[in-house]
Amino acid sequence: MKRNPIPPSFIIFLGLTLFPPFYACTQILRVAVAANAQFVMNDIKKAFEQKGTARIELIVSSSGKLTAQISHGAPYDLFLSADMKYPEQLYNRGYTLEAPSVYAYGSLVLWTLKKKYLDNGLNSVTNPEIKTIAIGNPSTAPYGMAAVQVLKNAGIYEKVKSKIVYGESVSQVNQYLISGAADLVFTAKSVVMTPGLKQKGQWTEPPESLYDPIKQGMVILKNAAKNNLKAAREFFDFLSGPEAKAIFTSYGYIVK
Repeated sequence: MKRNPIPPSFIIFLGLTLFPPFYACTQILRVAVAANAQFVMNDIKKAFEQKGTARIELIVSSSGKLTAQISHGAPYDLFLSADMKYPEQLYNRGYTLEAPSVYAYGSLVLWTLKKKYLDNGLNSVTNPEIKTIAIGNPSTAPYGMAAVQVLKNAGIYEKVKSKIVYGESVSQVNQYLISGAADLVFTAKSVVMTPGLKQKGQWTEPPESLYDPIKQGMVILKNAAKNNLKAAREFFDFLSGPEAKAIFTSYGYIVK
């Protein structure tokens, strides 16, 4: 008697039933990430997921906007800010399981796609040829706040304030430059250290004495207790471990 062959679709169904794929067996952690750390966190995410503990979903925006979302009930498990102010606010308001800690120190750079625009270093911003300078909104983006500090402490803010346009986050600021909407931007060093962007244009670092240290804080949110606290703590610890520190360092962050 001739037997009908087993349909391939049934074989696939059986395989998925008996041996579910990796993503079906692991917890998803929702991690809110400040825009400056978007690229480095993509690499850290890949490194952590190889361990099979959990999958990471990154939600990227400005630190201030993410803080507002968390305050209004966004179901995030961890928060990586561009400063310590916003994680401490959430801790003081009872949205976190514990006090935040510093995961890295960021650096500010002035970046352009036209090399001649940086012939005079930081003072290049006063060049009449420079029509538009983009920075993050200082009320929600810590790197934007640092940019304003640099300009004011260098004594050139009043000379260039009419040229300044604000982006919601570092990501939007970078888009302004790449699209040609801005001649110069103040952005995170981690952006210009990203593979694929290292050879684009030119950048310079303003003296660190002109702005407060950019201490970037991380914290486990209370939602993690409802989701998967064990996996959240494992990822939190991973961020402080040697493998993640090496990745942070490769993107220009300072880790201690």
